[in-house]
Amino acid sequence: MAIWKGVFPAVTTKMTEAGEIDLPATQASIARLVDNGVSGVIVLPMLGENASLAPTERETVIRAGVEAVAGRVPLLSGLAEITLETAKAHARDYERFGARGMMVFPSLGYKTDPRETAHWYREIAGASSLPIMIYNNPIAYGVDVTAEVLRDLVDVPEIVCIKEETGDIRRVTDTYIEFGDRFSVFCGVDDLIVESSSLGVTGWVSGMTNVWPAECVAIFNLCAQQRYAEARELYHILTPSFHLDTHVKLVQYIKLAEHLVYGAPEWTRAPRLPLVGAERAHVVSTIEGAIAALDTRRPLAA
Repeated sequence: MAIWKGVFPAVTTKMTEAGEIDLPATQASIARLVDNGVSGVIVLPMLGENASLAPTERETVIRAGVEAVAGRVPLLSGLAEITLETAKAHARDYERFGARGMMVFPSLGYKTDPRETAHWYREIAGASSLPIMIYNNPIAYGVDVTAEVLRDLVDVPEIVCIKEETGDIRRVTDTYIEFGDRFSVFCGVDDLIVESSSLGVTGWVSGMTNVWPAECVAIFNLCAQQRYAEARELYHILTPSFHLDTHVKLVQYIKLAEHLVYGAPEWTRAPRLPLVGAERAHVVSTIEGAIAALDTRRPLAA
């Protein structure tokens, strides 16, 4: 079964101003990520507006992503559904479309209890042969994949990784104490990556890597090499931008940041609307500050 390590950006799905998928821009952004050293990509995460896309559009995005990575890194797909039967059917579909793994959300329609949560992931794991990363974000989805739940899943070989997004940094250590190396643990919060790396996470699902892939890969690699002073230098520059990844409007924020840094379209699909006024000015100021600071410190030390 897969062993995932490194930086796996949660890829934004590029849109036209009319809200249609911009496939050339999406593929170009994925190619840019791979060219800058990421270890994998995840299409159709929450950041990719998964819930706003029709099933046929998701197929198009997965197939286009597979084409863009061209086998250079594993491509995972987010799996975010309401019912178990739909989730199982789409798991089979995503394998057929070429995904090499899935990042699986809890049910979006119901806050499952621990027994139900374990059942959800066990059943989806049995629906295809794809390895699974559990997306554990109780802040957003109200379901926490705790040690109690993981104990019920240790015998499910397809479940290989936990995206840790509780915001409680102690969870990383507690998971390793309880389960050893049974599960890979990925940091799922951009502004906790250096802290999480010091505790031994094996990877990072990152939003802002869409914006600064080389810099984010450098932060991760510097931490892996125990070069924390150098990692902190970059981290201090980028952390104000990383804070934007934890906001409810992270999709708009990160797409605007991509637009400012390398010209990608900032458009989202309604109900998300373009940023305006003071909120837009804050994001622009934050990103422009990081751009200026980065320009004074190149080349990267990695």
